[in-house]
Amino acid sequence: MHIPIRLAAAMAFPAFCGWATDATVPRFTDPARRAKLEAAFPRIEKVFERFQQERRIPGAAFGIVIDSDLAYVKGFGVRNRTSQDPVTPDTVFRIASMTKSFTALSILKLRDEGKLSLEDPVVKWIPEFARFQYPTRDTAPIRIRQLMSHGAGFPEDNPWGDRQLSTDDATLTRWLEQGLPFSTPPDTSFEYSNYGFALLGRIVSKASGVPYAEYLAKNILAPLGMRSTTLEAATLPANVRAMGYRLLEKEYFEEPSLPHGAFGSMGGLLTSARDLGRYVAFHLSAFPPRDDEDRGPVERSSVREMQHPWREHALTATRSSPDAPLRVRSVAYGYGLSISRDCHFSHVVGHGGGLPGFGSYMIWLPDDGVGMFAMTNLTYAGPAAALVEALEILEGTGALKPRELPPSPALVSTRDAILRLWRNWDDREADAVAANNLFLDTAADVRRREIEKLKREMGECQTAGEIQPENLLRGKFRLRCEGGFVDVTFTLAPTMPPKLQYFSFTATKSLDANMKAVAEGLASLIGSLSDERLTALASPSLDAAAVRRAVGAARLFYGSCRVGETLGGDGKSHARVLLECDRAPLELAFATDEQGKVREASFLSATSVACVP
Repeated sequence: MHIPIRLAAAMAFPAFCGWATDATVPRFTDPARRAKLEAAFPRIEKVFERFQQERRIPGAAFGIVIDSDLAYVKGFGVRNRTSQDPVTPDTVFRIASMTKSFTALSILKLRDEGKLSLEDPVVKWIPEFARFQYPTRDTAPIRIRQLMSHGAGFPEDNPWGDRQLSTDDATLTRWLEQGLPFSTPPDTSFEYSNYGFALLGRIVSKASGVPYAEYLAKNILAPLGMRSTTLEAATLPANVRAMGYRLLEKEYFEEPSLPHGAFGSMGGLLTSARDLGRYVAFHLSAFPPRDDEDRGPVERSSVREMQHPWREHALTATRSSPDAPLRVRSVAYGYGLSISRDCHFSHVVGHGGGLPGFGSYMIWLPDDGVGMFAMTNLTYAGPAAALVEALEILEGTGALKPRELPPSPALVSTRDAILRLWRNWDDREADAVAANNLFLDTAADVRRREIEKLKREMGECQTAGEIQPENLLRGKFRLRCEGGFVDVTFTLAPTMPPKLQYFSFTATKSLDANMKAVAEGLASLIGSLSDERLTALASPSLDAAAVRRAVGAARLFYGSCRVGETLGGDGKSHARVLLECDRAPLELAFATDEQGKVREASFLSATSVACVP
């Protein structure tokens, strides 16, 4: 619950109401964002058209979601090879393991209503677990949260599980009475388990008092307006249902549609592109945290909880070829959803589905407000690669940018207080803004002298641009000065009101004419190494061989480079500058001798990027 808090007025902290107010909710700032994304839709359509044709898929549908809107949807091929009816946005496909996230939503809704806890031992709901023999004596009882994140220690069971959809409840009970083998001790690793999500379906039924299918339809699907989504293929009109196919030696065979059973909660749902667009939009709508009315069937905080990486299971750093960019990717599992991050996107959420006759995938970027999905009617014809290619096309538009966080009232008021102290130090104001550690760490008089020294060295200064917030209580801003610029970084303490626990000034002098020429000369060597030009730049003490090696490596991985903004230094004898290169930014740190020649030079990974080429 949001509780407004009124802060008492003080010299450094004007009164403001609320904490996470509308003014501090991250938002998209590019007014042309949607138009840029939409301009890429024709190229993306060609990606899926090619995918469908090259994989010889009878029919497929894909959609693109922007924020809460199914912005684009398209069908390819036919839903049924006999009737030759085309795939439309209303054609219904089985989405297999994408069902798992619906089951996780159901569990979380029951948790939010107080009907179960994720920390409940599974035996509370499935008494047959009392007979299980764990792999080690020190194994703790399996809990619901471990089933949700594939951490119960059950063996990976995709080939077997894909044929169990129609297993009845009595058979599942008999199997449970016989026990379950473990491939790993519970809660020690990730191993994908369809069986585990079948058990979650049983828990939903027991905690709610109604069958899983009934609970899902009434409490999740109906509130989301997913009227074409069901666990029972037989309830759908024949003219909307996609027939599943298997392709063997150039011949297509129909795959029978299994009815709903005890394993339906792991992979039984059927849905249309229109409905799946609503579902992806619902997950995107959980971000960012805010004060708006919570209108979904499951609380926004719980939907975000699903999309947290609860169980890490892979970290890779690879190149597709020796000269290709390095791709670093971590993969984890949330609750019914796969979570990853890489050098392009900090938070990627998705899940695939594959069953005899069908293949599907959905993926979205919570921070960027964009999602996509695709469904096919060919056995295990998963469209993940096509969706990743489509995401790369969207990234190329420049419109896939995370929301930007506006500075909070606490940051703004503290910035203003720091500026007043910069212009005219006042001990009373300094005491009013300071947390109790600030002047114990560095005395107030030392801080005052530091500011006076910087003002003498840098000349007249004015604020340049807005605060760049890292979060609600940490940020930085820049002072543009006659002699260069001063970056001010500050952090607020966990007090009410939040007070200043740390701040620092980092001065950077503008490059003089010689230093500019040296920076440009060193950058030009990356594009074309010339011993003559290097010799002209170098002091006798420079390790020229090391510079040649660094330049060669920079050319291979970064391409040609140009000098960008100055990042640090005194502007006369040492400096650090940004190099804007073809593939990624670099930093150049260099120093000159009394004759203005280069005595040290290093090419460094840019601190502004998370991954190198």
